[in-house]
Amino acid sequence: MTSAPWLPDAGMAEAGAGRHVIEQVTVPGGVHHIGDMHGDGKAGDGETPVHAVEIEDFDIDGTAVTNEAWSSFVEATGHVTEAERFGYSAVFHLALAADPGDVISRAARTPWWLGVRGADWRHPGGRHSSLEGLSDHPVVHVSWNDAVAYCEWAGRRLPTEAEWEVASRGGLPGARYPWGDELPAREGEWACNIWQGSFPDINTRDDGWLATAPVRSYRPNGYGVWQTVGNVWEWCADWFDPGYYARSPRLRPRGPASGSAKVLRGGSYLCHDSYCNRYRNAARSANTPDSSVGNAGFRTASLPVA
Repeated sequence: MTSAPWLPDAGMAEAGAGRHVIEQVTVPGGVHHIGDMHGDGKAGDGETPVHAVEIEDFDIDGTAVTNEAWSSFVEATGHVTEAERFGYSAVFHLALAADPGDVISRAARTPWWLGVRGADWRHPGGRHSSLEGLSDHPVVHVSWNDAVAYCEWAGRRLPTEAEWEVASRGGLPGARYPWGDELPAREGEWACNIWQGSFPDINTRDDGWLATAPVRSYRPNGYGVWQTVGNVWEWCADWFDPGYYARSPRLRPRGPASGSAKVLRGGSYLCHDSYCNRYRNAARSANTPDSSVGNAGFRTASLPVA
Protein backbone atom coordinates (compact mmCIF):
# COMPACT_ATOMS: atom_id res chain seq x y z
CA MET A 1 0.00 0.00 0.00
CA THR A 2 1.09 3.58 -0.56
CA SER A 3 0.71 6.41 1.88
CA ALA A 4 -1.29 9.57 1.41
CA PRO A 5 0.81 12.42 -0.04
CA TRP A 6 2.92 14.33 2.46
CA LEU A 7 1.37 17.62 1.32
CA PRO A 8 -2.39 17.03 0.99
CA ASP A 9 -4.51 19.02 -1.40
CA ALA A 10 -4.38 22.73 -0.57
CA GLY A 11 -8.14 22.88 -0.17
CA MET A 12 -8.30 20.21 2.50
CA ALA A 13 -7.74 22.48 5.50
CA GLU A 14 -10.42 24.93 4.36
CA ALA A 15 -12.86 22.15 3.53
CA GLY A 16 -12.32 20.55 6.92
CA ALA A 17 -12.62 23.77 8.93
CA GLY A 18 -14.94 23.28 11.88
CA ARG A 19 -15.16 19.51 11.50
CA HIS A 20 -12.27 18.64 13.77
CA VAL A 21 -13.08 19.63 17.34
CA ILE A 22 -10.08 18.31 19.28
CA GLU A 23 -8.25 21.07 21.18
CA GLN A 24 -4.98 22.14 19.56
CA VAL A 25 -1.53 22.53 21.07
CA THR A 26 1.29 24.37 19.30
CA VAL A 27 4.61 22.54 19.29
CA PRO A 28 7.59 24.88 18.82
CA GLY A 29 9.85 24.26 15.88
CA GLY A 30 13.62 24.29 15.88
CA VAL A 31 16.25 21.62 16.42
CA HIS A 32 15.29 18.73 18.69
CA HIS A 33 17.02 15.45 19.53
CA ILE A 34 15.02 12.23 19.34
CA GLY A 35 15.81 8.58 20.01
CA ASP A 36 16.57 6.39 23.02
CA MET A 37 18.95 8.24 25.32
CA HIS A 38 18.71 5.72 28.20
CA GLY A 39 19.43 2.34 26.64
CA ASP A 40 15.87 1.18 27.25
CA GLY A 41 14.92 0.01 23.78
CA LYS A 42 15.25 -3.29 21.98
CA ALA A 43 17.67 -3.36 19.07
CA GLY A 44 14.99 -4.52 16.65
CA ASP A 45 12.87 -1.45 17.34
CA GLY A 46 15.50 0.88 15.92
CA GLU A 47 15.37 3.56 18.62
CA THR A 48 18.98 4.57 18.01
CA PRO A 49 21.10 6.44 17.15
CA VAL A 50 19.94 9.57 18.92
CA HIS A 51 19.87 12.25 16.24
CA ALA A 52 18.90 15.86 15.65
CA VAL A 53 15.77 16.78 13.70
CA GLU A 54 14.76 20.23 12.55
CA ILE A 55 11.04 20.95 12.22
CA GLU A 56 8.76 23.97 11.93
CA ASP A 57 6.10 24.96 14.43
CA PHE A 58 2.96 22.86 14.07
CA ASP A 59 -0.31 22.24 15.86
CA ILE A 60 -1.15 18.81 17.17
CA ASP A 61 -4.24 17.45 18.87
CA GLY A 62 -4.02 17.88 22.60
CA THR A 63 -5.60 14.44 22.98
CA ALA A 64 -6.13 11.34 20.92
CA VAL A 65 -9.18 11.44 18.65
CA THR A 66 -12.13 10.41 20.78
CA ASN A 67 -15.08 8.14 20.10
CA GLU A 68 -17.27 11.24 20.02
CA ALA A 69 -15.13 12.94 17.36
CA TRP A 70 -14.88 9.75 15.32
CA SER A 71 -18.64 9.27 15.50
CA SER A 72 -19.12 12.72 13.95
CA PHE A 73 -16.85 11.74 11.07
CA VAL A 74 -18.71 8.48 10.46
CA GLU A 75 -22.09 10.20 10.66
CA ALA A 76 -20.98 12.80 8.10
CA THR A 77 -19.28 10.44 5.65
CA GLY A 78 -20.67 6.96 6.16
CA HIS A 79 -17.10 5.68 6.52
CA VAL A 80 -16.86 1.94 7.14
CA THR A 81 -13.71 0.90 8.95
CA GLU A 82 -11.52 -1.93 7.79
CA ALA A 83 -12.41 -3.90 10.92
CA GLU A 84 -16.07 -3.65 9.92
CA ARG A 85 -15.33 -4.69 6.35
CA PHE A 86 -13.16 -7.61 7.44
CA GLY A 87 -15.76 -8.60 10.04
CA TYR A 88 -13.36 -8.93 12.97
CA SER A 89 -10.60 -7.20 14.95
CA ALA A 90 -8.10 -7.97 17.71
CA VAL A 91 -9.32 -7.82 21.32
CA PHE A 92 -7.32 -8.30 24.54
CA HIS A 93 -8.63 -11.42 26.27
CA LEU A 94 -9.71 -9.73 29.52
CA ALA A 95 -11.66 -7.10 27.57
CA LEU A 96 -13.66 -9.69 25.63
CA ALA A 97 -17.43 -9.13 25.54
CA ALA A 98 -18.62 -11.65 22.98
CA ASP A 99 -19.97 -15.14 22.52
CA PRO A 100 -17.40 -17.97 22.58
CA GLY A 101 -18.12 -18.67 18.93
CA ASP A 102 -17.09 -15.12 18.04
CA VAL A 103 -13.46 -15.88 18.91
CA ILE A 104 -12.07 -16.99 15.58
CA SER A 105 -8.34 -16.94 16.33
CA ARG A 106 -5.71 -16.59 19.02
CA ALA A 107 -2.26 -15.18 18.31
CA ALA A 108 0.37 -17.92 18.63
CA ARG A 109 3.12 -15.90 20.31
CA THR A 110 0.78 -13.51 22.13
CA PRO A 111 -2.20 -15.68 23.10
CA TRP A 112 -3.80 -12.84 25.06
CA TRP A 113 -4.80 -11.34 21.70
CA LEU A 114 -7.99 -12.77 20.22
CA GLY A 115 -9.41 -12.34 16.74
CA VAL A 116 -13.03 -11.51 17.52
CA ARG A 117 -15.87 -11.49 15.02
CA GLY A 118 -17.95 -8.35 15.43
CA ALA A 119 -15.28 -6.33 17.26
CA ASP A 120 -14.97 -2.81 15.87
CA TRP A 121 -14.89 0.81 17.01
CA ARG A 122 -18.54 0.69 18.13
CA HIS A 123 -18.01 -2.65 19.90
CA PRO A 124 -14.45 -2.51 21.33
CA GLY A 125 -14.77 -5.76 23.26
CA GLY A 126 -16.96 -7.61 20.78
CA ARG A 127 -20.65 -7.75 19.94
CA HIS A 128 -21.80 -7.49 23.59
CA SER A 129 -19.90 -4.26 24.20
CA SER A 130 -20.79 -0.68 23.28
CA LEU A 131 -19.56 2.89 23.58
CA GLU A 132 -21.77 3.64 26.57
CA GLY A 133 -19.69 5.81 28.91
CA LEU A 134 -16.78 5.90 26.45
CA SER A 135 -17.46 9.07 24.45
CA ASP A 136 -14.33 10.75 25.83
CA HIS A 137 -12.13 7.66 25.43
CA PRO A 138 -9.84 7.29 22.41
CA VAL A 139 -11.35 5.58 19.41
CA VAL A 140 -9.79 2.14 18.81
CA HIS A 141 -10.09 -0.59 16.19
CA VAL A 142 -9.17 1.97 13.52
CA SER A 143 -6.46 1.16 11.00
CA TRP A 144 -3.87 3.55 9.59
CA ASN A 145 -5.99 3.76 6.47
CA ASP A 146 -9.04 4.64 8.55
CA ALA A 147 -7.08 7.35 10.38
CA VAL A 148 -5.96 8.86 7.06
CA ALA A 149 -9.59 8.90 5.87
CA TYR A 150 -10.51 10.91 8.97
CA CYS A 151 -7.63 13.31 8.32
CA GLU A 152 -8.74 13.88 4.74
CA TRP A 153 -12.26 14.72 5.93
CA ALA A 154 -11.01 17.02 8.70
CA GLY A 155 -8.36 18.86 6.68
CA ARG A 156 -5.63 17.36 8.82
CA ARG A 157 -2.83 14.80 8.56
CA LEU A 158 -1.09 12.27 10.76
CA PRO A 159 2.02 13.62 12.49
CA THR A 160 5.37 12.39 11.32
CA GLU A 161 7.22 10.15 13.73
CA ALA A 162 9.70 12.92 14.48
CA GLU A 163 6.92 15.43 15.17
CA TRP A 164 5.15 12.94 17.40
CA GLU A 165 8.24 12.39 19.55
CA VAL A 166 9.01 16.10 19.83
CA ALA A 167 5.41 16.71 20.92
CA SER A 168 5.54 13.84 23.41
CA ARG A 169 8.71 15.14 25.03
CA GLY A 170 6.91 18.34 25.96
CA GLY A 171 10.05 20.43 26.06
CA LEU A 172 12.06 18.05 28.28
CA PRO A 173 15.14 17.13 26.18
CA GLY A 174 16.31 13.57 26.72
CA ALA A 175 13.59 12.61 29.21
CA ARG A 176 12.41 9.02 29.28
CA TYR A 177 8.74 9.99 29.77
CA PRO A 178 6.73 13.14 29.01
CA TRP A 179 7.03 14.18 32.67
CA GLY A 180 10.65 13.16 33.39
CA ASP A 181 12.79 10.06 33.85
CA GLU A 182 10.96 8.14 36.57
CA LEU A 183 7.51 6.71 37.16
CA PRO A 184 5.77 8.09 40.27
CA ALA A 185 7.00 6.12 43.25
CA ARG A 186 3.99 6.31 45.55
CA GLU A 187 1.26 3.70 45.31
CA GLY A 188 -1.88 5.11 43.77
CA GLU A 189 -0.13 7.94 41.97
CA TRP A 190 -0.12 7.17 38.27
CA ALA A 191 1.19 9.28 35.44
CA CYS A 192 -0.19 7.19 32.58
CA ASN A 193 -2.55 4.31 31.81
CA ILE A 194 -0.45 1.14 31.84
CA TRP A 195 -0.83 -2.36 33.26
CA GLN A 196 -0.70 -2.91 37.02
CA GLY A 197 -0.37 -6.43 38.34
CA SER A 198 0.88 -9.61 36.70
CA PHE A 199 0.64 -9.49 32.91
CA PRO A 200 -1.38 -10.82 31.12
CA ASP A 201 -3.90 -12.31 33.55
CA ILE A 202 -4.14 -10.08 36.62
CA ASN A 203 -4.70 -6.34 36.35
CA THR A 204 -5.24 -4.77 39.78
CA ARG A 205 -6.65 -1.66 38.10
CA ASP A 206 -4.93 0.57 40.63
CA ASP A 207 -5.30 3.42 38.14
CA GLY A 208 -8.99 2.63 37.72
CA TRP A 209 -8.87 1.16 34.22
CA LEU A 210 -8.64 -2.25 32.61
CA ALA A 211 -8.53 -0.90 29.08
CA THR A 212 -8.76 2.67 27.75
CA ALA A 213 -9.06 5.70 29.99
CA PRO A 214 -10.62 9.09 29.15
CA VAL A 215 -8.24 11.13 27.02
CA ARG A 216 -7.84 13.81 29.70
CA SER A 217 -6.84 11.48 32.51
CA TYR A 218 -3.58 12.08 34.42
CA ARG A 219 -1.72 15.28 33.50
CA PRO A 220 -0.62 16.91 30.23
CA ASN A 221 3.05 17.41 29.46
CA GLY A 222 4.89 20.73 29.32
CA TYR A 223 3.36 21.63 25.96
CA GLY A 224 -0.15 20.76 27.12
CA VAL A 225 -0.35 17.43 25.25
CA TRP A 226 -2.27 14.68 27.05
CA GLN A 227 -1.37 10.99 27.28
CA THR A 228 1.10 10.38 24.50
CA VAL A 229 2.37 7.35 26.42
CA GLY A 230 0.13 4.58 27.69
CA ASN A 231 -3.61 4.37 26.97
CA VAL A 232 -3.42 3.68 23.20
CA TRP A 233 -0.76 3.35 20.55
CA GLU A 234 -0.95 6.19 18.03
CA TRP A 235 -0.50 5.93 14.28
CA CYS A 236 2.09 8.17 12.60
CA ALA A 237 2.47 9.06 8.93
CA ASP A 238 5.79 7.25 8.38
CA TRP A 239 6.61 3.84 7.02
CA PHE A 240 8.59 1.85 9.59
CA ASP A 241 12.21 0.82 9.13
CA PRO A 242 14.35 -0.10 12.17
CA GLY A 243 17.43 1.20 10.35
CA TYR A 244 15.97 4.55 9.39
CA TYR A 245 17.48 6.61 12.22
CA ALA A 246 20.99 5.91 10.94
CA ARG A 247 20.22 7.76 7.69
CA SER A 248 17.38 10.06 8.70
CA PRO A 249 17.76 13.59 7.31
CA ARG A 250 18.01 16.41 9.81
CA LEU A 251 15.45 18.67 8.11
CA ARG A 252 11.80 17.58 8.38
CA PRO A 253 12.32 13.78 8.33
CA ARG A 254 9.34 11.96 6.85
CA GLY A 255 10.38 8.32 7.13
CA PRO A 256 11.30 5.86 4.38
CA ALA A 257 9.77 6.26 0.92
CA SER A 258 8.06 2.86 1.16
CA GLY A 259 7.58 -0.11 3.42
CA SER A 260 5.18 -2.77 4.64
CA ALA A 261 4.22 -1.38 8.06
CA LYS A 262 3.38 2.03 9.49
CA VAL A 263 4.84 3.51 12.65
CA LEU A 264 2.96 3.35 15.95
CA ARG A 265 4.14 5.34 18.96
CA GLY A 266 3.48 5.66 22.68
CA GLY A 267 2.57 2.24 24.03
CA SER A 268 -0.83 1.41 25.51
CA TYR A 269 -2.81 0.29 28.54
CA LEU A 270 -1.18 -3.14 28.14
CA CYS A 271 2.38 -1.93 28.66
CA HIS A 272 4.21 -3.48 31.61
CA ASP A 273 7.93 -3.85 32.23
CA SER A 274 7.62 -7.64 32.20
CA TYR A 275 6.18 -7.57 28.68
CA CYS A 276 6.39 -4.22 26.87
CA ASN A 277 8.23 -1.20 28.23
CA ARG A 278 7.31 0.94 25.23
CA TYR A 279 5.42 3.57 27.22
CA ARG A 280 8.34 5.94 26.60
CA ASN A 281 8.96 8.97 24.40
CA ALA A 282 11.48 7.13 22.22
CA ALA A 283 9.71 3.78 21.90
CA ARG A 284 8.74 2.59 18.42
CA SER A 285 6.47 -0.09 17.04
CA ALA A 286 4.64 -0.77 13.78
CA ASN A 287 1.78 -2.61 12.14
CA THR A 288 0.41 -3.01 8.64
CA PRO A 289 -1.76 -0.10 7.42
CA ASP A 290 -4.92 -2.22 7.36
CA SER A 291 -4.52 -3.66 10.88
CA SER A 292 -6.82 -2.76 13.75
CA VAL A 293 -6.60 -3.63 17.43
CA GLY A 294 -8.28 -2.67 20.67
CA ASN A 295 -5.33 -0.61 21.93
CA ALA A 296 -4.46 1.63 18.96
CA GLY A 297 -5.85 4.99 17.90
CA PHE A 298 -4.41 8.26 16.61
CA ARG A 299 -4.14 12.03 16.91
CA THR A 300 -3.81 14.49 14.08
CA ALA A 301 -1.60 17.44 13.14
CA SER A 302 -2.09 20.66 11.20
CA LEU A 303 -1.24 20.76 7.53
CA PRO A 304 2.13 22.31 6.64
CA VAL A 305 2.07 25.98 5.73
CA ALA A 306 2.11 26.32 1.94
